[in-house]
Amino acid sequence: MRKKVRNLTKSQRSKPQTERFLGLDLSLSPGLAVIDVTNRIPTLIYAGSIATTSDDSDAVRSEAVAAFISTNAFRFRLFDAIIREDFLSGRNKRATQTIFSAWAAADRALNAYGLRVDAEINGATVKRIITGNGKAEKAEVADAVRKILRLPDDYVWAKGNDDSDAAAVVLAWLIREGKIDI
Repeated sequence: MRKKVRNLTKSQRSKPQTERFLGLDLSLSPGLAVIDVTNRIPTLIYAGSIATTSDDSDAVRSEAVAAFISTNAFRFRLFDAIIREDFLSGRNKRATQTIFSAWAAADRALNAYGLRVDAEINGATVKRIITGNGKAEKAEVADAVRKILRLPDDYVWAKGNDDSDAAAVVLAWLIREGKIDI
């Protein structure tokens, strides 16, 4: 976590403070988004995802997830909060196993830098806050995220929209916590 400065100088007080947030949409093809907030306005700094396939062993997939998160945690370090989509249960035992494997890989990667997940938010809640519909499709979420972040209409998310889902996780949490206006 970024250290908060309590005793600001006069020049520091006059500068707008920027907070940085990391969002995670965890699966074996995870999405990750970094969003800065200055004067209650969110700005997308980075959004990306990495795809693994069922041809890869679970160990390879887990290491790929950890490497992706580790690289970006190092690259964009100093987060005010790290938020991930909450997960309750999968469609079946195997789906649940793979998601928790990704969670463990993410925790391992973050812990290497002294970081941890600070908050979780339910997927249906994310969709409801971002689109107004708790059962919205991925494309609807991606469009709403594009609008909230004031991105051009032709901004392209990664195949599968895992990166826009990660951005939605951060934005929904920021909205719920009253940190941004939409």
